[in-house]
Amino acid sequence: MPAKRSPARRPTMKDIARRAGVSESAVSFALNDRPGVSEVTRDRVRRVAEQLGWRPSTAARALSGEGAATVGLVLARPAHTLGVDSFFLQLVSGVQEVLAERHLGLLFQVVEDLTDECAVYRRWWAEHRVDGVLVVDPRTDDPRPGLLDELGLPAVVIGGPPDERHPGLSTVWADDAGAMAAVVDELHRLGHHRIVHIAGLPGLAHTERRIRALRAEAGRRGLTGVESVTTDYSDAEGAAVTRRVLAASGGSAPTALIYDNDVMAVAGVAAALDLGFAVPADVSVVAWEDSALCRMVRPWLSALSRDSVEFGRTAATELTALLDGGPARTVRVPVPRLIVRDSTGPARAAGRPPG
Repeated sequence: MPAKRSPARRPTMKDIARRAGVSESAVSFALNDRPGVSEVTRDRVRRVAEQLGWRPSTAARALSGEGAATVGLVLARPAHTLGVDSFFLQLVSGVQEVLAERHLGLLFQVVEDLTDECAVYRRWWAEHRVDGVLVVDPRTDDPRPGLLDELGLPAVVIGGPPDERHPGLSTVWADDAGAMAAVVDELHRLGHHRIVHIAGLPGLAHTERRIRALRAEAGRRGLTGVESVTTDYSDAEGAAVTRRVLAASGGSAPTALIYDNDVMAVAGVAAALDLGFAVPADVSVVAWEDSALCRMVRPWLSALSRDSVEFGRTAATELTALLDGGPARTVRVPVPRLIVRDSTGPARAAGRPPG
């Protein structure tokens, strides 16, 4: 019987770099349609990859049984808030578009807290369940980047600022401070001095950035009637906080409310109307996330708009680049744009009763 042949070695990005006469980073940029190389280099790298029969490493590992061809996503957030969170649903939609193009699966799990989330990462790593992970809801004091560095599990942190302590992790983030400044600019222009920010979960990096930005903008303009109140993002808490702050006596009730998502903003409008406040005659309302919900209530809600699907695509693209051996990067997406609609108007006079 003829001797059994050893399986042929699959070409790698290093092989392509050597044949094309460029660096491995340039190969990663070229094959993942990222800036950083000329079109001439991009074409040469692609031709060499085709000649060598190169396939993305995740697909190759899946075919050989060496990898999972799966990306993990864990969410440590109250499960009851997910079904109405338009940002998260659009984010996952964008992620899935990129993963589908690469024939990668998405393994999703909801857990109680960060301790459970870290335990999931350790289990997935030990069982070779995923090739990399997308990390959402970065915290101000976050144990996850250090753990993922320790495990050597490729990861992209979505929504966190650049972290020099963990240079091996990629980051995709938005300028929440710039977005908050745009909202305060508009409300201040309309004469609002008493503003309440009905924020999301405490401890989240983007929640804290928004709270700090509001304080900074208020301080810059000498506004003293400004505060932030954290919630769980749900419509129930959004409505409850709205009732509480609008019930303030002595003319100290806010004349403008900023909500950290569209669901709370819609619930807040309903709560304000129940109390006899007119929107925007008595209180102006701004939602952080624009969605169809913002255009299904009367009045239509002023809102911060961003391409959440593209946010997800960007994060997934950065993760696939890491899986292909590319370098970690920090990518900032465009600042959310304030769309002014009918829910914002001039501030009412101090002490004026609702209705």
